Amino acid sequence: MRQSALFSHTTKELPKDEPSINAQLLIRAGYVDKLMAGVYTYLPLGLRVLNNVKNIIRKEMNDLGAQEILMPALTPKENWEKTGRWSGLDVLFRLKGVGDKEYALGATHEEVVTPLLQNYVKSYKDLPQAVYQIQDKFRNEARAKSGLLRGREFSMKDLYSFHADEADLDQYYEKAKDAYVRIFEACGLDAKIVEASGGTFSKYSHEFQVFTESGEDLVYSCAKCGIYRNKEIIDGEACECGQKWEVNKAIEVGNIFKLKTKYSAAFDFKYTNEEGKESDVQMGCYGIGPSRIVGAIAEIHHDESGLIWPEVVAPFKVHIMNLGPDAEAKNVAERLYKNLNKSGVEVLFDDRDLSAGVKLKDSDLIGLPIRIVVSSKTLATNAVELKRRDSDDIEMVDIEKIVAQLTK
Repeated sequence: MRQSALFSHTTKELPKDEPSINAQLLIRAGYVDKLMAGVYTYLPLGLRVLNNVKNIIRKEMNDLGAQEILMPALTPKENWEKTGRWSGLDVLFRLKGVGDKEYALGATHEEVVTPLLQNYVKSYKDLPQAVYQIQDKFRNEARAKSGLLRGREFSMKDLYSFHADEADLDQYYEKAKDAYVRIFEACGLDAKIVEASGGTFSKYSHEFQVFTESGEDLVYSCAKCGIYRNKEIIDGEACECGQKWEVNKAIEVGNIFKLKTKYSAAFDFKYTNEEGKESDVQMGCYGIGPSRIVGAIAEIHHDESGLIWPEVVAPFKVHIMNLGPDAEAKNVAERLYKNLNKSGVEVLFDDRDLSAGVKLKDSDLIGLPIRIVVSSKTLATNAVELKRRDSDDIEMVDIEKIVAQLTK
């Protein structure tokens, strides 16, 4: 893409009422635009990052054997009444339609997916099943804050699994846990598996938390046992082994939960077992927020100059710029841009008629993994300048070899 064609652009101004690092950087670098508190438009660069994150998640969900679906965001009141969450879920957006019929915007989708699978699962031969979706969710947060980390509208991947018994649910739960670890590693996040309350269903559910001083949550860890726990299940100043807890701020980027029969029982969702008897279907749910991951990456991967995207989620791999001023440098940059595109390398080409200083500052702010500079100075040695965003080192690469090097 030519940078001159982007309708969005960088800005020096810090966004008003946005103290969070992720919101400041993403708005200033032209990735998102704030419509109102907790609601953001993804601009071309930001949407590419979000879609890259979603695709990483999709691969792991598909490898788990889950099938992708897309459920409605507009849901009927009756389903929420069956589970007691029409009045019991305080973040639910409720609205009225024609004839005063009442609806809710999807804050989560147990009330939709449970009766959906009930239509298709009748026998033990139909189990296990797993379906997932990536969809916008809506929650009436009292205090939408922290940029993409706590929104009123946000992207969510929710996976739901359905099983004949708890043993099968337990096995799938562990596989999903491993898949989540791989997702966060691929996104450049060191997510800790944190024990959290399992409610009335199991001893623990599990959160995936990334340590950072800008985090909203507190995670207690024991260096001796190697365990991590949410503050809400901590009893005392020390672990059971006697080791004093270490406390870190963190961002929650995912969670998994054994629902067991809570929602299947609410909808009278049963299957016929091998003996011809009816049994309640066991369920699990597994959530990841792609938009929250984007915000977490911005919080973790940046410096004083701007963003530093891990290559796998970056909107483009390479940022080319012509610092001229002669025609030769412009022609070489143009040729390099076309050759890299033909080779399948995603490139943002800064072809704008601006000063070198502005271009270089914008490049740091936008934070693509690799910057290629073409100028009269570099061409004097038949080379281009290559610099990785996460390094201060600058490498001079022969013009004839640069495409091959970037396509390895």
